[in-house]
Amino acid sequence: MKKHELLVPVGDMACLQQAIANGADAVYGGCQNFGARKYAKNFTNDEIVEAIRFCHLYDVKFYATMNTLVKNSEVSSFLSQIEFLYKNGVDAVIMQDFGMISYVLKRYPNLEVHASTQFNNSSHDVVKMLYDMGVKRVVLSRELSLEEIENISIPIEKEVFIHGALCISYSGCCLMSSMIGGRSGNRGECAGSCRLPYRLYQGERLIHDNAYLLSTKELNTSPAFRDLLDSDIYSFKIEGRMKSPEYVGFITKMYRELIDSNGKISDFEEKTDQLKTIFNREFTLGHLFDVNINDLMNTNSPNHVGLTIGKVVNLNTEKIAILLDRDIHQGDGIRFLESGKGLIVNYLYDDKGLLVSSVSRGQMCYIDNKVGLTNKDTVAKTSDYLLMQEMKKLPARNIPITFLVKAHVGENFYVEISDGMHKIQMSGSVVQESITSPVSDFRIRTQLEKLGGTPFVSQATVIEMDQNIFISLKEINEIRRSLVQKLLIQRMQPRYQPIMSDVSFHKLSLNASHDTSCLVYTKEQMEACLKLNFKRIYTPDLSLFKENRIHENVFYMAPRCSLHVEGELQSRSLIRDFCNFNNFDTLVGDYTLNVSNIYTAYYLYELGLSKITLSVELNASEIKDFIFSFERAFGCMPNVEIVGYGRVEDMIIKGNILNLKENNYQYYLLDLHNRKFPTYFNNGKTTILNFQSQDIESFLSLKDICSIRFQFFDEDATTINNIVKKYE
Repeated sequence: MKKHELLVPVGDMACLQQAIANGADAVYGGCQNFGARKYAKNFTNDEIVEAIRFCHLYDVKFYATMNTLVKNSEVSSFLSQIEFLYKNGVDAVIMQDFGMISYVLKRYPNLEVHASTQFNNSSHDVVKMLYDMGVKRVVLSRELSLEEIENISIPIEKEVFIHGALCISYSGCCLMSSMIGGRSGNRGECAGSCRLPYRLYQGERLIHDNAYLLSTKELNTSPAFRDLLDSDIYSFKIEGRMKSPEYVGFITKMYRELIDSNGKISDFEEKTDQLKTIFNREFTLGHLFDVNINDLMNTNSPNHVGLTIGKVVNLNTEKIAILLDRDIHQGDGIRFLESGKGLIVNYLYDDKGLLVSSVSRGQMCYIDNKVGLTNKDTVAKTSDYLLMQEMKKLPARNIPITFLVKAHVGENFYVEISDGMHKIQMSGSVVQESITSPVSDFRIRTQLEKLGGTPFVSQATVIEMDQNIFISLKEINEIRRSLVQKLLIQRMQPRYQPIMSDVSFHKLSLNASHDTSCLVYTKEQMEACLKLNFKRIYTPDLSLFKENRIHENVFYMAPRCSLHVEGELQSRSLIRDFCNFNNFDTLVGDYTLNVSNIYTAYYLYELGLSKITLSVELNASEIKDFIFSFERAFGCMPNVEIVGYGRVEDMIIKGNILNLKENNYQYYLLDLHNRKFPTYFNNGKTTILNFQSQDIESFLSLKDICSIRFQFFDEDATTINNIVKKYE
C-alpha cells in the first residue's frame, strides 16, 4: 500500500481525464443528486459507470460523493443510488448523513464508507465513534492542526484537505446560506454567503466598513508539504469539483511531483507563479499549520486575484501602457486590481506600436483600453494562455506489464501477460521445427511489445525457447491482441463482489413528551424562565449552569467542535456533537446533529439519546411527516424537540477572526440588505447567529406531537414573558 494517496476532485469526464493523466491515486466525484456540490456538472449514472471503469484501468480509485443530509422523502432514492454505485464497483462512498451511514454499513457490509468533512470530524470522540461503527476513513475538519491530527490515535484512515477553497465555518455546521436564502450547504446548495461584504458593529459603533470579513484565502500547503509527508495522514485531498479541467490537471501534477520528490521540486517558484494565474485568492497554510488570522483571511477580495505582472504607467481612451514585471502573451487574461476591471489581451503591442505575440518582463507593452480604464492601476494576470494550451495536452499514463513466453518444439506456444495484479495465459498452436525461416527471440519480443494504441508498456519480456523454431507472426499478433483485451477487461472489473444483508430494527422504548424548553444566556433570562416552569432550560454559560444545577430542569449546552467532546459534558447536557452517548445518562441531542430523516433518529436513540432536536432545515410539514413516518416504521412516537422560536447559529468559526472582546454580546454583522447577524466570541470560537428568529406561528400546529424550544438571546424578562404568553 502507498504511504500516501493523492485524491483529486473531478466535476466531469474532462476533469477525470486530467486527474488520471497527471498522476492521481484516487478521484472523487458526484452523481446528479446527493453530492455537496449540486451546481457542479457532476456525472450521470452512465458516466459514473464509465468513470469507474476508466479509473480502474489505471489502478485509480473512484469515490462517489453522497455527502448531503437526506430528508425522509428522499431515503428511497438515496439508497437506490448507493446500491447502483455499489453494484458497479465504486471504491467508496463519501457520506454525511448519520442515519444513512449507519444503515449503509449494515446493508452493504463490504462497501467502503468515508465520513465526509461535512460530518464535522473535529474531535477525537467522533473519530472513535465512526471507527467503532465500521467507517474506513474520516475526512478531518480543516480546522484541525497537524499536531491535533497526529494526536488522534485511532487506527482509521485519515484524509485531509491540502489545497483549495476554505470554508470559514466548520463544515456541516454552516446554516447561513440556508437560513437567509433557502440554499442549504448541508444539501450541496451553498450560495457562498461568506464571500460577501459585511460591516461589523459593536452596538452603534462601526468597527469595519464593507469588507469581506468572512472570506478566507485559498489553502495551499505546498510550501510546507514535507511536514505532511512525515505525518500519519493517508490521503491528501484537493478541493475543487467546480474548477476547470486545466486547474485539476495542474494541481494534480504539482502535488504528484511534491509527493514523489519528498516535498521538494526544483522549479517551485515558477510553479507557484503559474498556480497564481490559475486560481489565487492569496494563499494560506491554513489551520493545519496554526497560521494567525491575518494569514488566514483575505478581507480585500473574495475572487481570483491572479499574479501581479506590472503597473499601468500611462493611458488614454484608446490605449493602456503597462510596464511589465513579468512576461505577457497574446490571449492572456488580465485584471486591474484597484478598479476590478478585466479583459482578454486579444491585441498586444510593443513599445513601437507593433502587434506582437508576447512582450518580456522589464519592457513596456500596450493594450487596447476596451474596459474604459481611467486610472493608473496594478495589473495581474488571471489566466495564462500558453499554460492553458500546455495543460490541454494530456501526458501519457502508461501501465507497466510483463510477458512470459514459452516456445518449445512439440509443445503449445504459451504466452502469459501480467500487470502485477493479474496474470492471463493463452496457448496457441503446437510449435514446429523451422524448415527455412526460424523465428528469433528478438522477433517474438518485437511483435509482443507492439502496444501502441493501448495504455500498456512492456517492462520486460522473458522468453524460454528452443532454437530453430517456427511460429507465424500472425499468431503472435493475435495472441498479443487477445491477451491485451482480456487484461483491459480484467483491470476494469469491480474489486469486490456485492454482499447485501438484511437490516433489522430493535423495538425502541421511548417516552415521547410534548413539553417546552428554552435556551438562555443571562442570569435575568434564567430567573425568568425558572418561574415559567420550562421542562428544560439550556444555557451555554458554565458558571450560570453550576449556579442553578440544583434545579433538575437546568441543562448545560456543551460547546461545539471541541477536541474532546465528552470532556466538556456535565451531568445534564444538551449535546451538540457526536460521541458515545451511552457513556452518559441525561443527554438531549441538539439540532446540530442534523437529524433530517427517521433513520438518523433511530440510530441516535440506539446510541443512547432519549430526546433529540430535529434539524432546523425542516419545515412544519416535513416535521409532521417525520414524526408519523417514525411511528409507522418503528411502532412508537419519537421523542423529539424542535426550535420553534429564536435565532439559530448560522456559523461556528475557529478563532477570533473579527477580533471581538470575549463574551461580549453587543457585536453584529450587517450585510448588504441591512440584516443584523449577532456575533460573539467565546471558548475559542466565533459564533454568528441568524438575523431573524424562527417564526413560532409556523410551528404551533406541532405542539401536540413534539416539544417546542424557545431560544432567547437578547430578550429581557418582560419580553420573554410576553413571548411565552403568546404561545400559550
